[in-house]
Amino acid sequence: MSKTTDILETYGKSLMPTYAPSVVLASGKGVTVRDADGLTLYDFTSGIGVHNVGHCHNKVVEAIQQQAAKLTHASNLYANEPATKLAAKLVALSGLGGKVFFCNSGAEANEAAIKLARKWGAANGGRYEVVTMRQGFHGRTLATLAATAQAWCQEGYDPLPVGFAYADFNDLASVKAAVTDKTVAILLEPVQGEGGVTPATEEFMAGVRALCDEKNLLMICDEVQSGMGRTGTWFAWQGYSVQPDLFTLAKSLADGIPMGALVSNAKCADVFTPGSHASTFGGNPVAAAAALAVIEIIEEEGLLARATEVGNLFREALQGFVDQYDQLLEVRGKGLMLGLVVDGDPKEVVEALKAQGLLALTAGGNVVRFLPPLVLKEEDLEEAVDMIADALDCTFGGDAE
Repeated sequence: MSKTTDILETYGKSLMPTYAPSVVLASGKGVTVRDADGLTLYDFTSGIGVHNVGHCHNKVVEAIQQQAAKLTHASNLYANEPATKLAAKLVALSGLGGKVFFCNSGAEANEAAIKLARKWGAANGGRYEVVTMRQGFHGRTLATLAATAQAWCQEGYDPLPVGFAYADFNDLASVKAAVTDKTVAILLEPVQGEGGVTPATEEFMAGVRALCDEKNLLMICDEVQSGMGRTGTWFAWQGYSVQPDLFTLAKSLADGIPMGALVSNAKCADVFTPGSHASTFGGNPVAAAAALAVIEIIEEEGLLARATEVGNLFREALQGFVDQYDQLLEVRGKGLMLGLVVDGDPKEVVEALKAQGLLALTAGGNVVRFLPPLVLKEEDLEEAVDMIADALDCTFGGDAE
């Protein structure tokens, strides 16, 4: 019996079956990981958009080790220096002039955004309803499930919390139709991740911002998957001509150490007051130290530009496959957040990629999703593209044009 088989057997007996893994990861460095039996794989999932600076970057490891030797937890009854520095840095990077609330995950960050919007709405006409987008994804808590306008993840959890209305992404008329006198905010992903790697159009983002200004609504951007440089800007909304009132971060913020954040503009900076919201582990000093290292790496290694440049090369390669195979419909996304749209089930392609030595994801029911680390080098991309070519040949073979 292999080590992988042994671990997966114990996994099946010991963990609730919310996932069904077939790979056991044991270590990682940069853009590659090794499984429990020593097989090396290219990780084009980045742990679902977490390892933007790659696995086990030396600076992140060092920051975690040094902070863990000094203080691992402070609680929110006391301030700590790493979290304070990180909050100031995020405010500066956003340019919104607001403040930050720290938590532990993307779902918690989005929950905090919803709570803040409701608290703000209570003081502004008693409004509470949040408009969200179909095919969006905002988390797995009951409130963020209700905000996620996808039936597959809501099934079995009724009754869901009230206070959400749904509109079509990139359809401003649909959003306007969903707004009522109860509406307090519009929540959207600038690039829908789980829903299919679909970017918002400039016209849609500008239209939502104008609508929020006209109706005195809050515009909230979910940057849990698209943030921290993945699309070529610090936050995906910075690739548009608008600014949100609130945006959320998690996943890649602390490179694998659980951490989420809600970042506000000046208008929303003091809506939460002492006792109105909290998180025991929010602003954890070890997570904050890791996040500060992530920001430093992105700045020093020019990873925003690399996400754009290498992303363009990757997009061109994927477009070549679209031109080659009838079963591939289009490439979409931004930076190094890319989706290959398949005419059918993408799981077969993902399995073929894994057999070639490359890990990828599915999204939206018919999309192969690629989220490689931003430290991806051109030579690694070339090797990965060869693997993709072989996987597609194995999957579609004689059906190429």
